[in-house]
Amino acid sequence: MTSGLTGGVLDPSTLVGTFGLIGLLVALFVETGLLIGFFLPGDSLLFTAGVLVAQADPFVPLWVILVSAPIAAALGDQCGYMIGRAAGPAVFDRPGAKRLGPAQLARAQSFFDTYGARTIVLARFVPVVRTLAPVMAGASGMKYRTFLVYNIIGALTWGAGVPMLGYLLGGIPFVRNHIEIILIAVVALSILPLAVNYLRSRFRGHAPFNRPDPDTSMSPH
Repeated sequence: MTSGLTGGVLDPSTLVGTFGLIGLLVALFVETGLLIGFFLPGDSLLFTAGVLVAQADPFVPLWVILVSAPIAAALGDQCGYMIGRAAGPAVFDRPGAKRLGPAQLARAQSFFDTYGARTIVLARFVPVVRTLAPVMAGASGMKYRTFLVYNIIGALTWGAGVPMLGYLLGGIPFVRNHIEIILIAVVALSILPLAVNYLRSRFRGHAPFNRPDPDTSMSPH
């Protein structure tokens, strides 16, 4: 279920089994709130927690995870947003920046202006992207109220939905072993309409249907 980056001590079963609920909540906060947490396996941690809770001797009741995990995830994104809001412009304005510069900030601004709200929700289900999305939202100047609303929606959907999947479907080997791929596939299907609309708008913008209007200023001879 995990890759080499998440093996050993970062194995979800090891993390949850060793550190329990506190370890789970700290990992969720760090992954979504601090740029250094991009390597943490949030999806697998939540799913594994749901699987373990479904056992005969759960480490905590299911309702505790369904309440606490979304709170930790929401607080993490809030922290990421504040980091982006405070330090983002300084990072993007560095003259020597190669991969991070004013052009990236401008693209982020345009992207979040168009798809911002949905991006905050969908990014929850994509590793690494969920770490960067709140920082980019803050750096690009997304309105705080808009971010807050969709942050809460995303945190509830991800923080409660994935453990529930583990609780209900954890006994199915295929689901248990491919949860990250399954979630990414769901996100891909979710954004497909956005991609189609974008391509249509691009096509219409380049279509040669803009003919000049008749010259109505000509006076009769």
